[in-house]
Amino acid sequence: MSMIGISHLTRDFGGGKGVFDLSLEIEKGEAFGFLGPNGAGKTTTIRHLMGFIRAQGGTCSIGGRDCWKDADTIQKTLGYIPGEIAFFEEMSGNAYLAFLRSYRGMKDEGRTSELLERFELQAGVRIKKMSKGMKQKLGIVAAFMHDPDTLILDEPTSGLDPLMQNRFVELVREEKARGKTILLSSHMFEEVERTCDRIGMIRGGRLAALDSAQALRARHVKTYVVTLASEQEARAFAEDFGGRWPLEDARQVEVTARQSLEEIFMHYYGGGPSC
Repeated sequence: MSMIGISHLTRDFGGGKGVFDLSLEIEKGEAFGFLGPNGAGKTTTIRHLMGFIRAQGGTCSIGGRDCWKDADTIQKTLGYIPGEIAFFEEMSGNAYLAFLRSYRGMKDEGRTSELLERFELQAGVRIKKMSKGMKQKLGIVAAFMHDPDTLILDEPTSGLDPLMQNRFVELVREEKARGKTILLSSHMFEEVERTCDRIGMIRGGRLAALDSAQALRARHVKTYVVTLASEQEARAFAEDFGGRWPLEDARQVEVTARQSLEEIFMHYYGGGPSC
């Protein structure tokens, strides 16, 4: 069952900016990685899903609800981390979380305490005095505290140190195991590889690739034949570095190079403008 649906979404800002005839579906319980360079259309797509922008063409839906017509209901029920989080700076972190609980109609504090402890956040401080990392932690707590079934996460670990990035990855993997539907837009390739079932790469507002991380890597395998000076050297090379040996010419070793997700990303984007 599709939980997030995007069908022929189009929003043209002019000058090649926007999204164009974009279609994809994210199944219930799936973690989907959304990759692309700055300006490629990731955040524009997410803003349509959140109901912040009305599509010029096509439709977006979450849980069967239209993202524009039912924006209020959707925004109260899903978990969302924006790429640039805007807070009420004069509030304390605790007051901000209490405000969100009231807005969402929560009857208790949900997972608030658990998440504050997990990310080692002292939320009694006024938000204006928080560091970038503290604000990002607050955004994570806000997105997950009501235990939503669907999460839309735009650069969620921006400003976090490696320890907290790892804790976030663990949290996402736990939520996926619980059947949550997750859209993760990130520049952190390892983060996407460790958490996501499928990956969509967007360029110039259009999908450049869509598949599982495993399938994407399988399509970008390169095979080389290395010729050594002697059979003995070829055998030693194969033992030390791996590879198929012996070949018809016993001085040669066949070596397979598998690209990382980051290398595949650069294959799609490295040679052209970032749009």
